[in-house]
Amino acid sequence: MSEHDKKVEQQAFESQDAFEERVIEIARVAKVVKGGRRFRFRVTIVVGDKKGSIGMGSGKANAVPDAMRKASERARKNIRSVNLSGTTIPHETLGRVAGAKVLIKPASPGTGVIAAGGVRAVLELAGVRDILTKSQGSANVLNVVMATFEALDQLRSPQIEAARRGKKLEDLLPFWERRKQHA
Repeated sequence: MSEHDKKVEQQAFESQDAFEERVIEIARVAKVVKGGRRFRFRVTIVVGDKKGSIGMGSGKANAVPDAMRKASERARKNIRSVNLSGTTIPHETLGRVAGAKVLIKPASPGTGVIAAGGVRAVLELAGVRDILTKSQGSANVLNVVMATFEALDQLRSPQIEAARRGKKLEDLLPFWERRKQHA
C-alpha cells in the first residue's frame, strides 16, 4: 500500500465516525538513563459524540504527531456511554483518582457548563450543556480528567434508580423539573 493510499484511508476513517476530538494535554516526559535523560511526548485526547458517548486515550512517542495518533486510537477503543438527563446529569456525584477529586452537580437549563480545563472538555464532548463542577485536590490534568470519567461512570439512570429504591420517578427529578409539573 502506497503512502497516498494510507492517507486517503486515514481521512476516510476520520470522516466516517461522528466523534469529535479534543487534545487535553501535551506533556514532555523524561526517563532518566545512564547517559542522561530520554525525552518523549505524552498526549492525552478525549473523543465524544455529544450524545452521551465519550472515551479517553493517552499515547507516548518520540514525536507529537505519533503520540496524537496513538492517543486517538486508544480513545476510540475506550468509548463508554454516560447516563444523561436532558441537557444535564441525573444526580450529583464525586469522582476520585489519586489526589484529584471532581464534584459534578446537575444544573437547571440555561446555566451552561461551569467548569474549566479538562473537566469542561470531557463534559462538552459527553453532551452535557448545563452543569456545575468543582475540582479539588490535585491539579494534575491527567488525574482530573480521569476523575471526571470516574464521576460520569457513577451516574445512574433515574428510571433504574427509582425502581431500585422503590420510589416514583417524579420523586427523583431535580427541583426545577418538579416545579414544572406542579405549575
